[in-house]
Amino acid sequence: MGRLTVLYDADCPLCVHLRHWLLRQRQLVPLDLVPAGSQQARRLFPALDHAATLREITVIGDRGQVYRDTSAWIVCLWALADHRPKAHWLATPAGQPFARVTVLAAAKWREALKGPGGEDAPCGDGHCEVPGPPG
Repeated sequence: MGRLTVLYDADCPLCVHLRHWLLRQRQLVPLDLVPAGSQQARRLFPALDHAATLREITVIGDRGQVYRDTSAWIVCLWALADHRPKAHWLATPAGQPFARVTVLAAAKWREALKGPGGEDAPCGDGHCEVPGPPG
């Protein structure tokens, strides 16, 4: 695998934070981070269900492989030099429950940010201004 594209929710503070974290890591496989549901994502991957990519992390390999949910997080870690051994372990039967719990906890935290109308509570209009990585 030569490259991965990570589709992330650009309106989610947790997702944006994780995007910045991924970009700061040493990558063994280059990661392209693209806002889910964006025109760029639709142009790159016209056959994807783009509404679904806004509900769960989706990673696409350079040969068309599609990873969602827990598998997407594991393949992101696998692409990183310092986290590849952990990714291998998380993909095993012993590690998969830990990966699943982590993904469920992140989803629960993300849902807690949403207000009753589905908008991000701290942001009011659903579009958060999240600062970029420290300079």
